[in-house]
Amino acid sequence: MSDSVIRDVVFRTSGEMYIGVVGPVRSGKSMFIRKFIENKVMPYVVDEDTKNKILDDLPQSAEGKTIMTVEPKFVPSNNVYITVENELNLSVRLVDCVGYIIPSSKGYVNEDGAPRTVKTPWFSDDIPFEEAATIGTKKVIENHSHIGILLTSDGSFGEFSRNDYEEIEKKLVDDLKNCNKPFVIVLNTKLPQASETLKLVEKMAEAYDVLVVPVDVSELSDSDIDTILKAALNEFDISKLDIKVPSWISSLNDDNEIKSKFNEIIDNVTGEFRKFKHVDMIRSKLSECELFESVIITSLDSGTGEVEIEINCEEELYNQILADIVGEAINDKGAFIALLQDAMNAKYEYDSLKGALESVKATGYGISTPKIEDMTLDTPEIIKQGSRYGVKLRALAPSIHLIKVDVESTFEPIIGSEEQSKILLDKIMSDYENDPTGIWDLEIFGRKLSEVVNDGIKAKLYMLPDNVQYKIKESLEKIVNKGKGGILAFIL
Repeated sequence: MSDSVIRDVVFRTSGEMYIGVVGPVRSGKSMFIRKFIENKVMPYVVDEDTKNKILDDLPQSAEGKTIMTVEPKFVPSNNVYITVENELNLSVRLVDCVGYIIPSSKGYVNEDGAPRTVKTPWFSDDIPFEEAATIGTKKVIENHSHIGILLTSDGSFGEFSRNDYEEIEKKLVDDLKNCNKPFVIVLNTKLPQASETLKLVEKMAEAYDVLVVPVDVSELSDSDIDTILKAALNEFDISKLDIKVPSWISSLNDDNEIKSKFNEIIDNVTGEFRKFKHVDMIRSKLSECELFESVIITSLDSGTGEVEIEINCEEELYNQILADIVGEAINDKGAFIALLQDAMNAKYEYDSLKGALESVKATGYGISTPKIEDMTLDTPEIIKQGSRYGVKLRALAPSIHLIKVDVESTFEPIIGSEEQSKILLDKIMSDYENDPTGIWDLEIFGRKLSEVVNDGIKAKLYMLPDNVQYKIKESLEKIVNKGKGGILAFIL
């Protein structure tokens, strides 16, 4: 398991594993780094000189209230490349820092009470030790790590209480979150499995919304480090979330009520949760929707950060949507087959008119060219041109011409007085401004405006006599077959 965890971490951090260890002073950071290097780095280092150099770089740790670390320190000081499983090459470095000062600690003020000053690489002049410690800690978080480990304590060892650590701990959590770096909290305790410790872990995780791992750093084992690294992986963002919905849902138009609700639920959940640790919460939230029969996590890869969730719906929902689209319930397979056949016939006819419809909407005139099966061929005949002969082949092919004609319909209701007419006009204009399409539902004299206008349009269309329609058809045939750019005028 150890190597697989490292593999996942390295995949997420592009071949490097730089871990920034921060926390209040005297919480066990130096001890943690020492144990980590001994467990996770030294077993893979073959060169003896490199081993000795790493050992020299290991930070010192001691008991008491005196601060041991005085400046940020890379461990090892130079990049060390190791190979895991003979194929996984990675660079490992941990970054130690002073940490945020606990007021009752020692080493950051002189014997006379004046602030102790230190030389730093960030300023030309010496600055107070406490300020340097804060700056160094922030730089470790922001610039020198892929993963942050916030080391704190429950006060079960050393000379500081839980309260001493807690105030500094809160500041560090805020700083880490502001940097948007994945991090995990390690609670250093002499009793990692005690009920009181587990209650504290639960309380901290809830308060900070970060995974908390209780360990005894002085006895830090290989499996403890794996647990911490796995927790850190869960704090990375989800790199790809693939939510698979039934194909018939994806095929629905976006304005369909059910699909709109689907999209809204999924958008809300995925917008709220983004970390790898939230995958179960995403599944739980989606499961609360009554539209979903089941929500299953089908793939979960902590190394790539890719997650796949499959959503299934009840058959009843499919039948409901089908009935909404068709306009009636489909209760047996025979009716469904008949519906499909009618739909295919309608689609066949529509496909032949589609181009003409688009053209008539754009220009007012559209032509549907004939299909081969609609063409008829007259009996071929011999023709003579001068002294030469040939064959005449005459084909007849029906073309459909679509013309957009704007039909004017006027409705002039007589209301009564001028004042009454103005009141009606004001209401009509007010309704139109609020909802332009809703004006058609306006009732005048007990009838909707849409019905009255539609009756006027139909009356004009029905007034076009059959013989006139036939003459228009004849005229178009002459223009298409014999016309050469001439002008045709209708005198009415």
